[in-house]
Amino acid sequence: MEKLRVAIVGCGGIANGKHMPSLQKVEECEMVAFCDLDIERAQIAAAEYGIPGAKVTTDYMEIANDPDIDVVHVCTPNRSHSFITIACLEGGKHVMCEKPMAKTAADAQAMLEAAKRTGKKLSIGYQYRQDYVHTTMKAACDRGDLGEIYFAKAHALRRRGVPTWGVFLNEYEQGGGPLIDIGTHALDLCLWMMNNYEPHSVMGSKYRKLADTAYASNGWGSWDPKDYTVEDSCFGFIKMKNGASIMLESSWAINITDAVEGTITLAGTKGGATSRGGLQFNGEEDGKLYSQNTPRGGEVEYFDGYNPGDRCESDARQWIRSIINNTDPCVLPEQALVVSKILEAIYKSSETGETIYFD
Repeated sequence: MEKLRVAIVGCGGIANGKHMPSLQKVEECEMVAFCDLDIERAQIAAAEYGIPGAKVTTDYMEIANDPDIDVVHVCTPNRSHSFITIACLEGGKHVMCEKPMAKTAADAQAMLEAAKRTGKKLSIGYQYRQDYVHTTMKAACDRGDLGEIYFAKAHALRRRGVPTWGVFLNEYEQGGGPLIDIGTHALDLCLWMMNNYEPHSVMGSKYRKLADTAYASNGWGSWDPKDYTVEDSCFGFIKMKNGASIMLESSWAINITDAVEGTITLAGTKGGATSRGGLQFNGEEDGKLYSQNTPRGGEVEYFDGYNPGDRCESDARQWIRSIINNTDPCVLPEQALVVSKILEAIYKSSETGETIYFD
């Protein structure tokens, strides 16, 4: 079997923690090239994950213009997602770009247009869709078990989980803090479950309240406050064109005890569901309220031993197979673009104090 030849652009934390270990388990592909501004980091990645003689470079254009590469995974800071992705698409590559789609909605729009122009596949790394609890919830939503979903909460809260490596704290490179970093995952889940990508308006508030104190209790060590140029928490209220509402909460550092991320809560006319604290469905039947961790009448049994790392392998596998089989990947760029537009509107609302309306 001829394998798809994959290149990695950006060999830092997310590539090592997610993309490369997952791709290594996918039989239909092999990693043939590695690019990073730090050549030593690319060399280390090539030695661990690459085929013998894998290409190593500091120039992403060498990846984009290499005719022997089929697929590129873009694992760089948010600011560079757009121009690297566009170059690789125009170079004839299919592209998996790490979330969020881009630093700005305009950049994300340009990526979508490049994918349409070139006819190459583009997907964004929203791997939480692959969690067992979320695939079960999605199946229930698609069957209509919850009825019309008119209210949702997107949960992305860390009590003390500020990422202190790389450029996470740099607004210029990333575009924001917890909202664009982890809030983006929870928002993507809500829109996907609701199958609703038509926002009407957004209100938002962002805060930088704890960043000036380098907390020793932070999970990834302390930070220098002068380098912390993004928010430490951000909240949004999104109204959709059909009247549905979404509350989005995100933080890296906040004084709460019930922190949880990558989870959602849904309320529909027939029932509700949540992945917060484990999968649970609720509703009313025969005059009685019920709450259980399987969908009503569903054939899928809840699995209480899920390994979160499995979501990344599953995401990589479905992406590679979408290319081989010429099918749609799980995450469409049109969907990811709406996520980026909403995130940008939340930031804008916070800065202006005004409600942001969509056309």
